[in-house]
Amino acid sequence: MNRLRWFLLGATSLCAVAVAVGGVYVLGGHGFSAREQPSGVERWIARWARSAALPANANARTNPVPDTAEVLAEARAHWADHCAACHSNNGSGEAEMGKHMFPPAPDMRQADTQNLTDGELFFIGSAESEESGRTEGRAGRKRVFEWESTT
Repeated sequence: MNRLRWFLLGATSLCAVAVAVGGVYVLGGHGFSAREQPSGVERWIARWARSAALPANANARTNPVPDTAEVLAEARAHWADHCAACHSNNGSGEAEMGKHMFPPAPDMRQADTQNLTDGELFFIGSAESEESGRTEGRAGRKRVFEWESTT
């Protein structure tokens, strides 16, 4: 029983030291800032939180809007009117407004975005207007445009 106490005390002490060293590194070294590029750990936590916030069936949802030339034309027009101001026409996020938002508008061409399913893109895009700089409302054909934008 005495050995178990020493083991638990040592494990607890080791965890406390690790937390203290991590806290000094994060807060003392560079702190938290929306103006800095996030570390790998911060990106992983943000992606995990985003995944946890999505509905359970988001991965399995498919785009109900047919993939036609007309729909693609409407989606491109919607992008130009509502998305390009921040994400730029090519999706790079290099638009003047997008570069100066905090956090900056992401590069939509990166693998992290391109590998998302239509359902994930739909739910992220739907929630984004409430959580970011987007000002677009939810009226009219917005839901259809969100699906078209995943095409």
